[in-house]
Amino acid sequence: MMLRFWGVRGSIAYPGPSTVEFGGNTPCLELRFSEKNRLIIIDAGTGIHPLGNRLVSEDIKKGPISAEIFITHTHWDHIIGFPFFRPIYIPGMKLKVYGPITFEDDSLEKVMGDLLRYRYFPVLHGELRADIKYFRLGESKMDLGDGITLKTKYLNHPLLCLGYRFEFDGKILCTAYDTEPFRNIFSMDEKAADTDPIVRAEEDEAARKENEKLLDFYRDADILIHDCQYTREEYLSSKIGWGHSFFEHAIDSALAANVKNVVLFHHDPLRSDKELILLEKNCQKLVKNQRDLNIVVAKEGMEIEL
Repeated sequence: MMLRFWGVRGSIAYPGPSTVEFGGNTPCLELRFSEKNRLIIIDAGTGIHPLGNRLVSEDIKKGPISAEIFITHTHWDHIIGFPFFRPIYIPGMKLKVYGPITFEDDSLEKVMGDLLRYRYFPVLHGELRADIKYFRLGESKMDLGDGITLKTKYLNHPLLCLGYRFEFDGKILCTAYDTEPFRNIFSMDEKAADTDPIVRAEEDEAARKENEKLLDFYRDADILIHDCQYTREEYLSSKIGWGHSFFEHAIDSALAANVKNVVLFHHDPLRSDKELILLEKNCQKLVKNQRDLNIVVAKEGMEIEL
């Protein structure tokens, strides 16, 4: 399994002199199973545009392109690159798009198709030339064929969002893009007269169990790609409930779940290259005297062979 990062930024694309080293495109990850001739793409942020260009310039020489796109959720930064993915305009291209949708009645095809409407874009979804099929996902376990198994897990985000766990040839890759620790959202001031200690304890226990389920989902992963949009100070001061994690939480989760490598991902759009370099060094110091855990901050163009 070969991983290549085409977009690692969160919330909004942020190209410019301060993000040259780590990149300004929003999430897109390419997985290659070369021996099986399988291509899997996770998310269709702005990073899917350069990926599509490479597929058209190189892969198409070998014949029609087939790919599977797994959308973690349908917030703009994770789907906005879809209309600019060149293979969708090419006859013979076969594309399967998987992902969760919310409480709304709209299908995944409707949600993605709305990106290609005249009020937003000069090409309609019905005018695309590729063969595109859509599949709604919830929490499940799937046999993708060729020895590839997929498990999905709901994350803690304001919109329904999935983590993906791919298992292939004894190796495990997990993603936890947009997520934060589960907590008791109904928690009240313990000194308040109307606080019910029994209800409070039940809610605290429910949050604890959900966090344990996430650790089980990550368990023994060779690579965990984890949201780290904030620092601990930023998160605790004003970002609780925004649906994103902080560096220390990602690392603590990896340690607790016996993960071998953690890739810190979904960088804040205003996080500069200098800041990310310093944060990477500080994170590596955090685990220096603990068990062996390799920590790296995701960069556009970075490749990892698993």
